[in-house]
Amino acid sequence: MQNLNTLDVQGKRVLVRVDYNVPVKGGVVQDTTRVTASLPTIRALQAAGARNIVLMSHFGRPKNGPEDKYSLAPVTPVLQEALGQPVTFLPGLPDSDETLSAVQALPEGAVALLENVRFAAGEEKNDAGLSSRFARLGDAFVLDAFGSAHRAHSSVSGVAAELPHAAGTLLQTEVDALSRLLENPERPYVVIIGGAKVSDKLKVIENLLPKVDRMLIGGGMAYTFIKAQGGKIGNSIHEDDQLGLAERLLAEYGDKLMLPTDVVAADRFAEDAQTQVVAANAIPEGWEGLDAGPETRRAYADALRGAKTVFWNGPLGVFEFAAFAGGTNAIAEAVANLQGAYTVIGGGDSVSAINQSGQGDRVSHISTGGGASLELLEGKKLPGVEAMR
Repeated sequence: MQNLNTLDVQGKRVLVRVDYNVPVKGGVVQDTTRVTASLPTIRALQAAGARNIVLMSHFGRPKNGPEDKYSLAPVTPVLQEALGQPVTFLPGLPDSDETLSAVQALPEGAVALLENVRFAAGEEKNDAGLSSRFARLGDAFVLDAFGSAHRAHSSVSGVAAELPHAAGTLLQTEVDALSRLLENPERPYVVIIGGAKVSDKLKVIENLLPKVDRMLIGGGMAYTFIKAQGGKIGNSIHEDDQLGLAERLLAEYGDKLMLPTDVVAADRFAEDAQTQVVAANAIPEGWEGLDAGPETRRAYADALRGAKTVFWNGPLGVFEFAAFAGGTNAIAEAVANLQGAYTVIGGGDSVSAINQSGQGDRVSHISTGGGASLELLEGKKLPGVEAMR
């Protein structure tokens, strides 16, 4: 990809697509990971002499134009504090003439944040007219939103066709980090796949299984595999339409796949539910598995011991409930304790899980893009990445 070293930004206004689609509750940003991840690119552009930096991002999924609950305004104070300088928030439609005038009036050295790009009609359709209106806001374009790089949207790949462009530091780092999982990874290579549904991770599972030494399955998706083996899973979440696939994968890669042997089962989906530890294939009727059991935690930690490359995507249980976070926290600790290993956390809930466990600073790389990281590991070409070639 073309990177920042290939882009002349001296004295120019640089339009930067970042990913500030962060969790917000009561008008307060709950996780600043994606904001702080954008700082190296902003500072690199400042050091290279950019006149202004204009940041653009989506936030949430507004359906009918501007909605207050999807405004990027709450991100501004977080960015100001992280960057250590004032940030101008431009509240109008990001493609409007008023916003263009405000951008053109920015003093030298200013950093501005546009309102949600999804407030502009045509963003998700990669509308050519919208791409051109966005392009008016800068003399050069930098894509640093890895979390959106798998989308062919106007603010991602569309505007790249209109301006001199390059990949930002974060995008370059993400692609390099994840590519190491596909291209000659150091062995033993262990992958941990969790989350609710097999169907959500199917392509990743199929693409990685031939490449790995071990794949540890956890979370809700494990019950589809266990049912495919003839196990009794009670009321546990599963996908009957994926049973045939699970059977095929078990038959073809049974020597690589590890499934839970015991689980923490609950009598209802609630943090204060009654619980019991039972065999993963003998969950009583009316009960559902919500976390990996102690035996499974030890077995998975043993399987990770000595690994040189590890990829983890998806929690092993309902970690949002403290009563069912034990399995996820155990895996986080096991991954963090590996010596001399290259360890990657694959975005989405996995980021929240590793940070919640307190182990986030002990892994090699935490991806900011859940969907994008999975699509890259599926072997797909990402529109945003291809636009930077």
